[in-house]
Amino acid sequence: MTSVGLSAYGMTGNDLVELAACADGLGFDALWIGEHVLRPLVHAGEHPSAGTSQHHSGPIIDIETELVDPWIVHAAIAAVTTRIKLGTAVYLAPLRHPLHTARTTITVQEMSGGRVLFGVGAGWLEEEFDAFGVPFRTRMSRTEECLEVLRKAWSGTAFRHEGKHFRFEDVQVHPRPVEIPVILGGNSPAALARASRLGDGWFTSGTPTFVESLEMVREVHRLREGLGKVGEFPCYVRLAEVDVAEFERYCDHGMGDLVIWADMVWRGRTHRERCDRLAAIADKLGLQPAPSG
Repeated sequence: MTSVGLSAYGMTGNDLVELAACADGLGFDALWIGEHVLRPLVHAGEHPSAGTSQHHSGPIIDIETELVDPWIVHAAIAAVTTRIKLGTAVYLAPLRHPLHTARTTITVQEMSGGRVLFGVGAGWLEEEFDAFGVPFRTRMSRTEECLEVLRKAWSGTAFRHEGKHFRFEDVQVHPRPVEIPVILGGNSPAALARASRLGDGWFTSGTPTFVESLEMVREVHRLREGLGKVGEFPCYVRLAEVDVAEFERYCDHGMGDLVIWADMVWRGRTHRERCDRLAAIADKLGLQPAPSG
């Protein structure tokens, strides 16, 4: 079964809520919100997807880029929607203490009735880590340890943790278990291996070509097979354009969890024009509107 989600970055919180409210009844599967916490005025880092086709021209973070807290926005979206899933693509987990992240994700998951898709990335912008006092070189091991702590916290039981980056005695974050799927992002061989080993799904970084996406999806499935992992494992793939033939091409090759950039379809001078354009795109792609009432 094909799903079509929307991927948004650089939009205001209000615009994201309006987009989600409109998309909620049109059959779109999820709204994935990207994040950076801040904009370093000078940075030398390069996005790790630089070798693939890029959707955004120019710097990924510049003076005009809108940066929002995805969890605050998703909480607002949860209040005005009933169906669309709430994704992060991706959340920079190693910048935060995992107990704080656990509290936030649990709250939004329960407020939304279980619609969170927790997309996680290790980060790439060294100056962003410097601003938080988090050693950039530790971001990979810190991400993995964050996931370990999060899954303990989501279990609803008391636990302690003694790790390389985080240590604390017996705590309990929530009185009951909460299931939250972890969707790991990244296109490098190491990122694909990490997603296969630790994730409940995978999300492409940047906007790979069809061939690149197919190769990475096949590699993820090969790695999971080698680990003896079975069962559903969605691979969310961004597309460079909204084209029915191209959508069918992806689906025919087993790539059925597709994501399009929101700014390609959320356009117009007024809210009504933007909603009408989004509805036309949904109809063009054969999405099934949610039943009214």
